[in-house]
Amino acid sequence: MKLIRDPAVLLSAGILLVAAFAAVVGPSLVPASAGEVTRNSFLPPSNRHLFGTDLNGRDLLYRVLIGGRISLLVGVTGALVSFVVGILYGMLAGYAGGRTDSIMMRFVDILYAIPRLIFILVLITAWDPLLRKAMEMYGFQGLIGYSKIFILIFCLGLTEWLTMARIVRGQVLSLKSRQFVVAARSIGQSHVNIIVQHLLPNLIGPAIVYLTLTVPAVILDESFLSFLGVGVQAPLASWGLLLSDGAQVINPIKGYWWLLVFPVIAMALTLLALNFLGDGLRDGLDPRQRK
Repeated sequence: MKLIRDPAVLLSAGILLVAAFAAVVGPSLVPASAGEVTRNSFLPPSNRHLFGTDLNGRDLLYRVLIGGRISLLVGVTGALVSFVVGILYGMLAGYAGGRTDSIMMRFVDILYAIPRLIFILVLITAWDPLLRKAMEMYGFQGLIGYSKIFILIFCLGLTEWLTMARIVRGQVLSLKSRQFVVAARSIGQSHVNIIVQHLLPNLIGPAIVYLTLTVPAVILDESFLSFLGVGVQAPLASWGLLLSDGAQVINPIKGYWWLLVFPVIAMALTLLALNFLGDGLRDGLDPRQRK
């Protein structure tokens, strides 16, 4: 009930609902011609083009909505991948304990030492040609243009799970010595039943809280990679790619401010809402965090 009365959580949830609705439904409400290349390059915001137009004469509002769809897709699905991997790995390490736990967490420490974005860059460069070739071989030519999105989701998910695994492991180490877990062992319940029926329900709350904080981290990573030109590629769009396009045409002589301002506002509002929602969930679900 505390969450419902928290204005920051309510406002954040409202912003996220609007952003999700705009990303999913918004592009279909804009005329189909908005995404076509025209000669109306760099038109400032007006009644006809609320966000102006870009270098290729495309409506920027349409591009921001499409970019939001892809950025949110990568952020949510990448975070879900890290959520599943982190929970499974952390539960196994914490429940096994002893040498198994030590070896598994040393592996996590090694992965922490590897520069994450450089690791992702190497994976994208190595896997993109292979995935494109596999799609062409097995008749998925229509998905070839989305190959980097699939790789981004997979790579970002597999690099963001490390903290989730540590959080879950710590929770399991604390829970497995509790009386209800000891009682379950004493009556002969299997390890699977103990994990599923007793441990998982008690650690899912903190894991969901961290999940809401992982989504903005994944979106930021995707935006940075797209800004560098190794993430989402044109003619697709993401907020990071739109920022890259805007930065390329900004100069001291003529500044097309709308190409940066509107994608930044959309991205910043979404990331702030996700962070405030995560903070609200943490305060509501963990009494120790309340001030």
